Amino acid sequence: MSGSISSTRALAFANWLVGPARTTLTPVEIVEQSCERLLAAGAPLWQVRIGQRLANPLIGAWGVLWKRGSGAEQYNVPRSMLATNSYAGSPFQHVIETRTGFRRSLLHLDPAHDHPVLFELASAGGTDYLAIPMLYGDGSVQGGAFTTDDSAGFRPDDIATIEQIGPFLAAALEPAAMRRSMESLLKTYLGNDPAQRISNGAIRRGDQVEIEAAVLLTDLRGFTSLPEEQRFSRLGEYLEMIVEAVHAEQGDVLKFIGDGVLSIFPVKEGGRSNACFLAFRALARALKRAARTGEMSFVGCLNVGPVTYGNVGSLDRLDFTVVGPTVNFLSRLEMAAKDIDCPAVCSEGFAACLPTELTAPLGRFSLKGFPDQQAVFKLNMPDFDSA
Repeated sequence: MSGSISSTRALAFANWLVGPARTTLTPVEIVEQSCERLLAAGAPLWQVRIGQRLANPLIGAWGVLWKRGSGAEQYNVPRSMLATNSYAGSPFQHVIETRTGFRRSLLHLDPAHDHPVLFELASAGGTDYLAIPMLYGDGSVQGGAFTTDDSAGFRPDDIATIEQIGPFLAAALEPAAMRRSMESLLKTYLGNDPAQRISNGAIRRGDQVEIEAAVLLTDLRGFTSLPEEQRFSRLGEYLEMIVEAVHAEQGDVLKFIGDGVLSIFPVKEGGRSNACFLAFRALARALKRAARTGEMSFVGCLNVGPVTYGNVGSLDRLDFTVVGPTVNFLSRLEMAAKDIDCPAVCSEGFAACLPTELTAPLGRFSLKGFPDQQAVFKLNMPDFDSA
């Protein structure tokens, strides 16, 4: 290896990246310590950005941004941003799509040809810019951008060193990037807590745990009567409002069942009453947002109790969900809510965990699968300022 670091020092740097750094450090630590090593070797780094594309329908990319004197931090890029001018025509797009590097002095930029990101770096004090492709084993291409504020820009030796270290930096970051991609997909499709449990090894059929939780089931009204061309857009709007409300109150969305959504709020340090109040607030948020649209209505049902939480399924197809009488009761409660035309109901056990002014008894009803008539309560939804 040639460049501004000696061959012996460069080899030690490469061995550190694919050895201890890859196996023991976080992506932020890998980038930060790599930049500090390059600085110590004489490379005039001012800012470094390492971007990682994600196979995720919601998050387009994530990365690490390092600035001299400030250290490194992680950031996310919404997938929607990849369709804007922030990405289109940028050096990162060039590197990823052509698999070739990009070099540009920041001293004499041309508004007709140079991307706005280069002007932003120049206005902040940058003088020279280098972006390199970082190739991963799965065939994907990530990007690394290196900027200096040195008046002379990057020297040829600096560029040679960065380009030679690049593959080793990619090798160090790839395992973390693959884990991040897998975990983000799990969270998107399964929810935060199930994703964490599966990442930690709960992957066998029958892996389960008994927990206590408040459980929310919502069901969209009038979905099947909508014109076919409106169904998916309306369903998407409804699911978005439910998911955002549940996440805002620390819950997890476990399952979409047609136009139904099953969510849980595990009982934690705050106790059963706190879990119930969070679930209540989530339903209140969603109902308030639906009322603002004026075009959507749904039923929300709440219960609390023990649930079996874990993997169920066949030998070759598993699902991570909750089962048990607490969940079964909700589906029966949802039928009763539709019959009595009440948009928000709960069980007697759930009502007992809320302040009395938030519930009102509706009477006792026969619910399929339960031998005795069950008390059903209406939920009085206040106009929360934060909802």
